[in-house]
Amino acid sequence: MYNPTRRNKNIGTNKQGHGQNNELTIPSPANTNKTFYERLTNYQKVSRTINGNRFEFVIESTRVSTEHACTIDDIAELLRHVPPNDYADLKLIILRQPKRKEETLSPVWGRLIYTYEFEGETGPAIILEAFDNKRNLKWSKKLSSEDQKELERLREDGHRIIETKRYFEAEYELKNVRNTQLYRTLLHEIGHYKHYLQEVEEQGTEDEPFEEWEIRFDNYFKLPSHQKEQYAHRYAEQLRKTLLESKVIPFERIEKINPTND
Repeated sequence: MYNPTRRNKNIGTNKQGHGQNNELTIPSPANTNKTFYERLTNYQKVSRTINGNRFEFVIESTRVSTEHACTIDDIAELLRHVPPNDYADLKLIILRQPKRKEETLSPVWGRLIYTYEFEGETGPAIILEAFDNKRNLKWSKKLSSEDQKELERLREDGHRIIETKRYFEAEYELKNVRNTQLYRTLLHEIGHYKHYLQEVEEQGTEDEPFEEWEIRFDNYFKLPSHQKEQYAHRYAEQLRKTLLESKVIPFERIEKINPTND
């Protein structure tokens, strides 16, 4: 499997043009090439062996009003029921504390990074972001069809959506945010990576010319965003349905006394 670090390091960043026309932008220090979600501070690392694979969890400290909705053990328990071939070499899970400006300009439940740089090594990673319980979720009333579907998913997760004069709003609550991140976002991001594996890595052979892999790689990132989102949503919904039917989920919040042990 090729390491595509040099090819997609800047995908979706301002180096590729993303967001350069925005009046408000997330600061990027001049002395680093790292993206804002790679610049972690005050974190601890925990390892877990899941389905025979060694996962590295990185947990960034949170502000006073914020917290991580999912525990390491929550995520590990869910990953035990995900087919290992669906995530392959994806072994890095980040529980990240976003900056206040990032929460305003780039709010997400989580994200998949195909090449995440951490402690001198680069590889795929899933990031789940801490939530600020003093803030509200807000959506404009002018919703696209996809936004409407997402609002319904959030209602299913337990979020109480209130209609105001200008917005649809919901208060952050730990249980509901955990439902969204653990049973939807995590599976959705794994779905994105499975799609990448199918389209790029699994189509090649060990001795193929690099140029053939490069063509598949470029073609994958040229796919329309809605096509990749549809695949990830479909994957997450199908697996979520399977886990619900087999009564694997939902489960109570898990946190071991000593999180450093397997």
